[in-house]
Amino acid sequence: MPMKWSGALHPLSLLVQAMVLATTLALGTLPAFLPCELQPHGLVNCNWLFLKSVPHFSAAAPRGNVTSLSLSSNRIHHLHDSDFAHLPSLRRLNLKWNCPPVGLSPMHFPCHMTIEPSTFLAVPTLEELNLSYNSITTVPALPKSLISLSLSHTNILVLDSDSLASLHSLRFLFMDGNCYYKNPCRQELEVAPGALLGLGNLTHLSLKYNNLTVVPRNLPSSLEYLLLSYNRIIKLAPEDLANLTALRVLDVGGNCRRCDHAPNPCMECPRHFPQLHPNTFSHLSRLEGLVLKDSSLSWLNASWFRGLGNLRVLDLSENFLYKCITKTKAFQGLTQLRQLNLSFNYHKRVSFAHLSLAPSFGSLVALKELDMHGIFFRSLDETTLRPLARLPVLQTLRLQMNFISQAQLGIFRAFPGLRYVDLSDNRISGASELTATMQEVDGGEKVWLQPGDLAPAPVDTPSSEDFRPNCSTLNFTLDLSRNNLVTVRPEMFAQLSHLQCLRLSHNCISQAVNGSQFLPLTSLQVLDLSHNKLDLYHEHSFTELPRLEALDLSYNSQPFGMQGVGHNFSFVAHLRTLRHLSLAHNNIHSQVSQQLCSTSLRALDFSGNALGRMWAEGDLYLHFFQGLSGLIWLDLSQNRLHTLLPHTLDKLPKSLQVLRLRDNYLAFFKWGNLIHLPKLEVLDLAGNQLKALTNGSLPAGTRLRRLDVSCNSISFVDPGFFSKAKELRELNLSANALKTVDPSWFGPLASALQILDVSANPLHCACGAAFIDFLLEVQAAVPGLPSRVKCGSPGQLQGLSIFAQDLRLCLDEALSWDCFTLSLLAVALGLGVPMLHHLCGWDLWYCFHLCLAWLPWRGRQSGQGEDALPYDAFVVFDKTQSAVADWVYNELRGQLEERRGRWALRLCLEERDWLPGKTLFENLWASVYGSRKTLFVLAHTDRVSGFLRASFLLAQQRLLEDRKDVVVLVILSPDGRRSRYVRLRQRLCRQSVLLWPHQPSGQRSFWAQLGMALTRDNHHFYNRNFCQGPTTE
Repeated sequence: MPMKWSGALHPLSLLVQAMVLATTLALGTLPAFLPCELQPHGLVNCNWLFLKSVPHFSAAAPRGNVTSLSLSSNRIHHLHDSDFAHLPSLRRLNLKWNCPPVGLSPMHFPCHMTIEPSTFLAVPTLEELNLSYNSITTVPALPKSLISLSLSHTNILVLDSDSLASLHSLRFLFMDGNCYYKNPCRQELEVAPGALLGLGNLTHLSLKYNNLTVVPRNLPSSLEYLLLSYNRIIKLAPEDLANLTALRVLDVGGNCRRCDHAPNPCMECPRHFPQLHPNTFSHLSRLEGLVLKDSSLSWLNASWFRGLGNLRVLDLSENFLYKCITKTKAFQGLTQLRQLNLSFNYHKRVSFAHLSLAPSFGSLVALKELDMHGIFFRSLDETTLRPLARLPVLQTLRLQMNFISQAQLGIFRAFPGLRYVDLSDNRISGASELTATMQEVDGGEKVWLQPGDLAPAPVDTPSSEDFRPNCSTLNFTLDLSRNNLVTVRPEMFAQLSHLQCLRLSHNCISQAVNGSQFLPLTSLQVLDLSHNKLDLYHEHSFTELPRLEALDLSYNSQPFGMQGVGHNFSFVAHLRTLRHLSLAHNNIHSQVSQQLCSTSLRALDFSGNALGRMWAEGDLYLHFFQGLSGLIWLDLSQNRLHTLLPHTLDKLPKSLQVLRLRDNYLAFFKWGNLIHLPKLEVLDLAGNQLKALTNGSLPAGTRLRRLDVSCNSISFVDPGFFSKAKELRELNLSANALKTVDPSWFGPLASALQILDVSANPLHCACGAAFIDFLLEVQAAVPGLPSRVKCGSPGQLQGLSIFAQDLRLCLDEALSWDCFTLSLLAVALGLGVPMLHHLCGWDLWYCFHLCLAWLPWRGRQSGQGEDALPYDAFVVFDKTQSAVADWVYNELRGQLEERRGRWALRLCLEERDWLPGKTLFENLWASVYGSRKTLFVLAHTDRVSGFLRASFLLAQQRLLEDRKDVVVLVILSPDGRRSRYVRLRQRLCRQSVLLWPHQPSGQRSFWAQLGMALTRDNHHFYNRNFCQGPTTE
């Protein structure tokens, strides 16, 4: 097969595996690169498959077309010489995150990757190789064709002239993060002088996060990009960058850090550092990008930028330039600068009352983007940005997170090319009331901040962006989101008639809009008022905006939750140019206008409301959407809909093309009702409670192009359900309960499908499953077929790819196991029965009768209780000891049989009561099992063998079988050494171990104790402090 098969195959299938392999290859319909997926442009994607070795694709696969192979995020720890030799056209190879270093591993498990010497040399066409995030300590042997090499976040700490020898074509080298706090090494990356000098074509070199203390010497003069940020280089001189005259981008930020703003472990910059020589960059005449961020700079030397006439991007963020930017002259020669970042150059724990930029900012005539967020000043007026007004091409100005509480928004009229101003995350509460005289720049107010306070605020939720126009295409956008606005007044926007996009989300605006709040904004096209508390009561709300095209009123739920307060949506009809409206997540459920009316509206987001409650009020809101005659896009997701009746669909706009009903409670849908929406092209029913696709089928003549029923509980689909929808091209059936995918659902439509998503279904991968052939026929339309379409049953294949074994040719598993079991049983019986009869026939006979005795009916027939036993005690003694035999025959027998009168006991003696003609074992077995007790008369206990031992073992067997302890010991020589068994029995059951007294006075007591021991059950004698004795139950 074109993959390494996983899963345990039963023994019989192993016998036919070769036949299966040959037949499967002959069919040639399986995906060529199992378990990986072939993607456009010759890319084979094997990411996140938990592979432990590089897959070897079959010769039938078009291996010559593979130009890119991605094996990222697997578990490949060993690379062999032959792993990639079968891919003759391979150009790009991604092996990152297979064996990460301990500090970067999610569970901090140790790992080491082994690369054999010829692994990559066997691929002479290789141009890009990514070995990042792997525990390798040396640079492996590499082919001369290599152009890009990534060795970032590895354990390589030494670069010498031999490491990259012969890589004359190499242009990109990345070795970031080989020695830093997440990948500690307790040293610095060692780059030998001249180690990279032989790389004559190297243009990009990145050595970030490596604990470097100096710039590596003798770097190749071809370098255009040099990234050395977040090391420990605190001194820079001209000789450090000597001969790098082709350099276009230099990043030396984060080498002498400002730790009060650090989001990660940080080492404070030493005092009086960093030290930059005035002529450090003077010879870099081609430099276009310079990064000096997070470098603890408190002033700017104009000579640093002398000779940098081509500089276009300058990053000075996260320094201490809060005073410098008010008087510096360093920017006077940067006439080509287009992007300047001064963010987070704040004074510790201080916000300034006012900020005035230095006049040298006026020299940045090519500046397009200026980032000044996080400098902390409280007022914004025309003097703040006066030098910028002369910049003809300035387009973007970022002023967020500055604690600005007073802002003259009209100052932006003086910026003719300005397209975007970001004032979000400030404290603006209304129109500015600034006086003519302002506080000086160094009049500061102390503020106490934590590093977390300086983190960027989360961006707006993307739900509203799904429907409204993108403001980036408009001429002027003003972002006032996340401020302290409570009311909106017209004077706030005076002289901003050219404003086209206004964002006021995440404020506290709680006023009733009446058509006067935005009077100056005659050009406004997009207005975002989400996440506020607007009261929509007036009929003429927003009518002062004659060009308004998109209005976002989502997440204004508080007024709609007020009992007894009505809300008026009639203003929508007066907005003649409105095309996009969002009323999402307002919990709208009652006391609103009975109908929305608009001829211009094209998209309406009504998700996150309670339309289910509204439509439950009879016909009151039945026509709520019917007045939107031009509506194309309607979102009714999360509206608590339990049913969608035919008359409700009939009252939706006939122009509707996209209808979203996600995340409701729909368990039933009458598909034939789609004829009421003749232009519908997209229907989204994901996240509901549909159990089956029945109740008819998609109607004939429908224009439905895309249907999404994912994340339901669909387990059954009617045959021919989709066949009548001739225009259907995209179908999402993922995350349901389907056990098969039947071609009868689709009919001739199957070949026309462009997307058929059946992932995350518990498919039943039985042998001969029909869905396999069908999915192979339409595999071009099934996304993630090799890896995302998985089995749900049987258990051994659960969670595995449907191609874990070829279900078309495999043997039926249940039948295979049955046949295997029967054949194994026949062989075992044929060999075992004669052998067992020959070796242990007698034992088997005994075991048979023993088991027969255990049967309940047998037990009832064979015994009627202990009273039916013929003897009270079977006396066992060593006949070879005459003294013991004389004591048994004369003393014991006489006392127990003749002198007890009517309490006389029946004793079983070998020489008297055993039957002639029977075997020794038969008599012994009958005596032990036919007596209530077995009495052992012993002269000593240290050595017991022969007849005594056999009798004792049979008595113990009775204990195991009948749960009866029948052993009674009489020891005639108490002064002798006692065995451990006797000592233990004396502790557990003292009355069953009797010692013959040598004094005549004690003999009467002895006979009384012996009579009790033979007539009562031993379980009464057990010491309860030690154990629970056997019971007769």
